[in-house]
Amino acid sequence: MTTGRSTSPLSNDRPTRRILRIALALGALVALVAVAIVVVPLLRPPGPRPLFQLPVACGETWQLGTYPGHDDYDVDLFPTEGEAWGRPVLASYAGTVTVAGINGSLGGRTPQDPDGPRGRGGGYWVKIDHGGRWETQYLHLLEPPLVRVGQEVAQGEQIGKVGSTGNSGAPHLHYEQRRGWDKVETHFDGEPSGITTDDREYTVRRVSNNCAGD
Repeated sequence: MTTGRSTSPLSNDRPTRRILRIALALGALVALVAVAIVVVPLLRPPGPRPLFQLPVACGETWQLGTYPGHDDYDVDLFPTEGEAWGRPVLASYAGTVTVAGINGSLGGRTPQDPDGPRGRGGGYWVKIDHGGRWETQYLHLLEPPLVRVGQEVAQGEQIGKVGSTGNSGAPHLHYEQRRGWDKVETHFDGEPSGITTDDREYTVRRVSNNCAGD
């Protein structure tokens, strides 16, 4: 006759199942915290508008413009004097670089071949987070950006050079300001640019007061 208690296989599985449930619960909690860290800041209202400056050298006069089909609030900048190719592109305000790379494809327009094939999208570009859910974007740069993702930049610091990469017909700087999820009218030195719609062609001249880096 056999003595002692026999152990059921099911009873051996109970601690394993309990550990598995605890692990799953912890995993779900970690995932929830991670989502909250990302999403909650995006739900907060934007902070006050930074005192953005023109993204070009101090004292220079540039033409700001748009045209039908360009998209509301998008601004193209062209110098009123001298060659556009290679002109310094400066940070409009201090912040952290969140994108520095290629948007779409580069194409083949260069100072040596200005009528080369167009690319797609923005070409070489940079995006800067200025805090308070404010961002700026700089497109069609001539060469790879002079900054990297995660880098802290000061207002007036050079981040690239004017070019014609991507879907660009001539060397210029395509520039945007964004608040939260939305693109908004650009302001420079506290003054609105007046570029709010692409229903018609519109140009205005502004003098840069982006002198912090001098």
